[in-house]
Amino acid sequence: MRRTTSTATSSDQGTARSPAVTTLRRVAPYLWPEGQAWVKRRVIIALVFLLLAKLVSVTTPYVYKLAVDRLGGVAPDTGMILGLGAVGLVVAYGLARLGAVVFGELRDAVFVRVGQRAIRRLAIETFTHIHQLSLRYHITRKTGGLSRIIERGVKGVDFLLRFMLFSIGPLILELTMVAGIFAWVFGWQYAAVVIITITLYVLFTFKVTEWRVKLRREMNDQDTDANQKAIDSLLNFETVKYFNAEQREADRYDGAMRQYETAAVKTGLSLSFLNMGQATLITTGLVIVMAMSALGVQAGTLTVGDFVMVNAYMIQITMPLNFLGTVYREIRQALVDMGEMFGLLGQPAEIIDAPDAKPLLVSAGEITFDDVHFGYEPTREILKGVSFTLKPGQKLALVGHSGSGKSTIGRLLFRFYDVTSGAVRIDGQDLRDVTQSSLHASIGVVPQDTVLFNDTIRYNIAYGKANATEAEIVAAARAARIHDFVTRLPEGYETKVGERGLKLSGGEKQRVGIARTLLKNPPILILDEATSALDTQTERSIQESLAEMGQGRSVITIAHRLSTIADADQILVLDEGRVIERGTHDALLDLGGVYFAMWQRQVMEGEIEIEDGVLDPTQDQPPVARLAAGS
Repeated sequence: MRRTTSTATSSDQGTARSPAVTTLRRVAPYLWPEGQAWVKRRVIIALVFLLLAKLVSVTTPYVYKLAVDRLGGVAPDTGMILGLGAVGLVVAYGLARLGAVVFGELRDAVFVRVGQRAIRRLAIETFTHIHQLSLRYHITRKTGGLSRIIERGVKGVDFLLRFMLFSIGPLILELTMVAGIFAWVFGWQYAAVVIITITLYVLFTFKVTEWRVKLRREMNDQDTDANQKAIDSLLNFETVKYFNAEQREADRYDGAMRQYETAAVKTGLSLSFLNMGQATLITTGLVIVMAMSALGVQAGTLTVGDFVMVNAYMIQITMPLNFLGTVYREIRQALVDMGEMFGLLGQPAEIIDAPDAKPLLVSAGEITFDDVHFGYEPTREILKGVSFTLKPGQKLALVGHSGSGKSTIGRLLFRFYDVTSGAVRIDGQDLRDVTQSSLHASIGVVPQDTVLFNDTIRYNIAYGKANATEAEIVAAARAARIHDFVTRLPEGYETKVGERGLKLSGGEKQRVGIARTLLKNPPILILDEATSALDTQTERSIQESLAEMGQGRSVITIAHRLSTIADADQILVLDEGRVIERGTHDALLDLGGVYFAMWQRQVMEGEIEIEDGVLDPTQDQPPVARLAAGS
């Protein structure tokens, strides 16, 4: 019975945006984490400082009123500061203003570590999760767009933690206290004007902001698209030069930026509309309560100090209300950005360890493909019942035309994907039953296109083994025939290789890739066109190193140049996902089939040199084994 594994993934559906409530729930544990008492203490202390700052803030206009009344010859009726003169009240007013600022800064100083810790935890969680997503997901995603989603999401968390906790909540508290003071000191009419003004302001702000969020989302999408096009073009710098396409790339980028410009203009105009509407509402409310208090002063029921206090309170709440517009817009945008990031975090990993997965134990290195079927898409099958067994310590070669499924076999062995049906086993252990970490540690891969980190040659070689010694790094470089080249460089092993290793030639990059795999020293090797970028002389020397490295190990070689796999213990010829021929080099030549035709063609094209004879490509019958290379 075939064991089946679904290869379906939701990555094709794109990164879903999490609803705002879900996003807030995701952030809450970072503010109040279980088992982190010091974080909770800091949050509580910060909230205490916040409360003190607001209490001092709402008493400041009252002290100001007392100072004005004292200067106007009106004695304060009651209070602890009854004995203070005008100068003393002015000093008290200054201390109150200073106290509000000091308590606010103490609040920020206590909370900053909580916020930065949350950002770091979320950033590493996102980074780790992205590495756990399947190769299928990374192939379909745009790297530039992905980086922007992460960047905006982390910034959104930072903004939300700081402003939602210390701006929206405190603003609501302050507005409530001011409305209560107005009702208590001046009457319910004043409180009603304040409440109505604030209510209309908030409703208007929220309504317009919801509209603006759609515009901002469109602007973000255009920004992401433009950034992706820029990164894609820069990564393909050489290709652009080869095809004289600088102007074409500039036009392509300008087209994306033109769409971003249109979206940004709409966003800017909507901001102006929002600001004008907010100013109109706030100014109207301010004028009404000021007019009411002016009438009270004329009638003798209020003092000039009361008039000043009303103005001071209205201005005091006007400033945070104006800030509310900005904060709400940014919080709403932060929720959108975080929603995209949390949608990314919610993207399920296609390849996961089974609950009872055990470490892979490579005792001999026998590799078995048992009737393996696989397709990157459900409607297009790549491998159609591939079966073979690679005995411990032997070398298996895979040959065939492009698209025949050679590289797919290597990816399945490394478990970048799970088979649709059938099984892949190492020493009898199904790869789906072992941990991915132990599997990856047991297999070394030298890909056709070696991609290097933008770091030193030393770093890139040492990547094959954590904490590798200098002697081990040099030994691996010598075995890969790159040590002499490195020592001739002005900076030696500290030479920077550039982004994706572009400062090195194709052959030099390949040799660095071979060196780091040699340093890893795994029991199983996959050589995917490992010497394709090398000249014939260098290829022969590295083939010797790879042959030495392969001693006692199971080796799967994916080859184009057939002369490199003539010594393989078994050669599989693939065509459209099926094994159509198998055997040794000599046996396949004697067979006179597809492999023989491929060999013959490479001899004609000069890719294979025959030392003891020349194959006649016009002969009708297959050559005997003695005419094979080296025979």
